[in-house]
Amino acid sequence: MKAWFSSIGQRITDDLRNWWDAEDGVSYDRFFLTLLAIVLCVGFVMVSSASMPVAERLYHDPLHYATRHLFYLGIGLTCAYVVLNIPIEWWHRTNMVLLVLGLLALLAVLLVGRNVNGSTRWIALGPINIQAAEPAKLFFFVYLSSYLVRKHEEVLEHLKGFLKPLVILFAFAVLLLMQPDLGTVIVMFSTSVVLLFLAGAKLWQFFGLIITGLAAIGVLIVYSAYRWKRVTSYLDPWKDPFGGGYQLTQSLMAFGRGGWNGQGLGNSVQKLEYLPEAHTDFIFAIIAEETGLLGVFSVMLMLFLLVVRALWIGKRALQKGLSFHGFLAYALGIWIGFQTFVNIGVASGVLPTKGLTLPFVSYGGSSLIIMLVAAAVILRIDFEVRLKGKHAIRGGAHA
Repeated sequence: MKAWFSSIGQRITDDLRNWWDAEDGVSYDRFFLTLLAIVLCVGFVMVSSASMPVAERLYHDPLHYATRHLFYLGIGLTCAYVVLNIPIEWWHRTNMVLLVLGLLALLAVLLVGRNVNGSTRWIALGPINIQAAEPAKLFFFVYLSSYLVRKHEEVLEHLKGFLKPLVILFAFAVLLLMQPDLGTVIVMFSTSVVLLFLAGAKLWQFFGLIITGLAAIGVLIVYSAYRWKRVTSYLDPWKDPFGGGYQLTQSLMAFGRGGWNGQGLGNSVQKLEYLPEAHTDFIFAIIAEETGLLGVFSVMLMLFLLVVRALWIGKRALQKGLSFHGFLAYALGIWIGFQTFVNIGVASGVLPTKGLTLPFVSYGGSSLIIMLVAAAVILRIDFEVRLKGKHAIRGGAHA
């Protein structure tokens, strides 16, 4: 009987592994796709729950933001489907064009952008607001991945080759800081540093870049009154709970109320307009309050596995000689992972307050659409890696 149960268990495990990996035929990474679908569903449910009070007050429709989120989700999935059918080589060929488009989009924001809460980050196209920083991040990572393939030896052997992409990053950073948007700069810088390290940059270059970047961020914080206030409020939010520390104290109260099992879906108190941006930047606090520690760990685990799977796909691409595919998968995986870390860190009080969405979960049209495009690129990379593997097997059989 024990042997029978063991046989059944092994068969189920093998079937799941075959379904997720689909190594016997060309397919997309079903494990990545399944995780992504679950996270998107969780995001829709939590956006619907977190946004109801503010939507009722502003639009007299508690499902206003939920409906818009579903609309953006539809646009994002349509764009993702289109991207799934675009060869990765196209991104490699057009990387400079995309880089210029990213820079022009950031310039356009400064010239004709819409100002919200003191920041000029959005371009209004009718009822839709586009945050130019989101496609700019994607386009820069495409350029950086292409550069590391085209100039790999130069990056490894000459300081000039290492510094060239950093000059481009500096141009992006200047435009982003004029909005101002330090959070996006930090995400782009951190992703670039890790990618350059994975590409084989020398250790002294790697640590020199980190020290320089941290020093620059420190200067930007010290010489900016509102950034300095954010940092001091983060260090002791309870000192000014109705001023600079308001968002963080309200977020921490949401975590405290959540306990192990949470207050139940829809039963958050902090979303009753005590916690600003409850359905966008601080949605993780509402997840903590309504679903508790178990829900928090579940969402974190799914996002962590998404990132690990993206990095695994990048590793496989490099092993099969698809350098651009590998570097791009690495870049997108690191980007998703670091932005997740920053958002959760801010909501839980580990990091100073920054305006970054939780990937695939928070409300926000531009972020959701671009993240879905990035996920589609990762799936396309995996598809082409599997395709090459299948052709190699066929070639070996014919030989």
